[in-house]
Amino acid sequence: MTDGPRQRSSTAGSAKDGDKESGGGGVALKKEIGLVSACGIIVGNIIGSGIFVSPKGVMENASSVGVALIVWIVTGVITAIGALCYAELGVTIPKSGGDYSYVKDIFGGLAGFLRLWIAVLVIYPTNQAVIALTFSNYVLQPLFPTCFPPENGLRLLAAVCLLLLTWVNCSSVRWATRVQDIFTAGKLLALALIIIMGIVQICKGEYYWLEPANAFEPFQDYDVGLIALAFLQGSFAYGGWNFLNYVTEELVDPYVNLPRAIFISIPLVTFVYVFANIAYVTAMSPPELLASNAVAVTFGEKLLGVMSWIMPISVALSTFGGVNGSLFTSSRLFFAGAREGHLPSLLAMIHVKRCTPIPALLFTCLSTLLMLCTSDMYTLINYVGFINYLFYGVTVAGQIVLRFKQPNIHRPIKVSLIWPVIYLIFWAFLLIFSLYSEPVVCGIGLAIMLTGVPVYFLGVYWDNKPQCFDAFVDKMTYLGQKFCVVVYPAESSSSGSGEEGEEMKEAMSPLSKDDGDNHKSADC
Repeated sequence: MTDGPRQRSSTAGSAKDGDKESGGGGVALKKEIGLVSACGIIVGNIIGSGIFVSPKGVMENASSVGVALIVWIVTGVITAIGALCYAELGVTIPKSGGDYSYVKDIFGGLAGFLRLWIAVLVIYPTNQAVIALTFSNYVLQPLFPTCFPPENGLRLLAAVCLLLLTWVNCSSVRWATRVQDIFTAGKLLALALIIIMGIVQICKGEYYWLEPANAFEPFQDYDVGLIALAFLQGSFAYGGWNFLNYVTEELVDPYVNLPRAIFISIPLVTFVYVFANIAYVTAMSPPELLASNAVAVTFGEKLLGVMSWIMPISVALSTFGGVNGSLFTSSRLFFAGAREGHLPSLLAMIHVKRCTPIPALLFTCLSTLLMLCTSDMYTLINYVGFINYLFYGVTVAGQIVLRFKQPNIHRPIKVSLIWPVIYLIFWAFLLIFSLYSEPVVCGIGLAIMLTGVPVYFLGVYWDNKPQCFDAFVDKMTYLGQKFCVVVYPAESSSSGSGEEGEEMKEAMSPLSKDDGDNHKSADC
């Protein structure tokens, strides 16, 4: 939401400056992300907690081992198609903010705001809550070998994890990146162990559930609606495939490296996911897998013996790093939204010395803690999967709309329209049968999204707000700045020139005007 006329001026100014930075003679983002780093961004953001959580949900809804494996493969293929469509949009509309920016530019401010609104309220907090719950589940499971860990204990440990990592991210960007580097090794160790042990099991002849006659033997009646939910569970595990679009401006030769990174990374992740699930069923029958709330831990207990402690520790490291990565990257969307005037300007401010987005991190932490109190993690996954797929489809549909609205716009990457059509057919199947099978879960997700409509008209569309309201917002922004010791980033507060620069200086609240000059030399 905008913070009244003064903040709206600042937002407009910073947006213009951003355009200058990306396309003119001003300061530009450094193009330092090569092909290997681009692949690392995609793979690192996709492989998080999903492969350790979703196998149970996919198997339960797929009704057989064979269909579950098909779900994992098809979801990987569809993810690759969606990523290819996003690649075209990413180089056609080279803006920060990813699909939020694409939807806003193609379908207008309200549609973009709803994407931002649902991401702020549901997608980021839910994703972080699910990963934090997975972390606590894998930490506590060895302490409760004969039963499930207590629900309150899971949520309490998840909350401690969130608070600790929020503090780390607020304290130092360097600390946050170090944490991410260290804990990435955990996920690689866990998945390598799972796949290697699965290969050993197959060599020993333990592949009963992989034989076609047994793989497609249902343990419950097949249901199209449930299979659609299986795809939603699988899509959660592939979440993060579109993150490279948030850093398109920083890619070396994006027209070449963006599609190459997609062609390398998505098949690699699909391979890892499919073989990890194959490994699971070499050691566990479907009933055993469904009875486990920590699939990888149960798998390790069956095959590693006295060394079974390695698996929960490895997965806990992976998910701990996943929470850190989600907290670290979510600020990009807040900055993009605040620059467009769709979020309070306080959320686009950083600490004057530490250069960390403390208000955005605190807001994300608070909303995630609230999400931990609402429901179990599998319902949270359904919320995220449904809403994410809803906007993925809207974004891909925007690619087709843009072809007709602006046929002559420069498209460095131009894919055949057959790919977005295939994606949208799958997308429609998924949404229709998800609504049919889980109308309450999907309905709640849609209702939460639609709450953004009155917020948009009152907070963004309504220009001439009462002076008392603007004064109140200014006061709250000022108090927030005092509390967090934050100001606008240098690019927004000092890069303007002429009238734009003066507008932006006028738009700064008292703290940023009084204290901004005192911190120009802060080492960011």
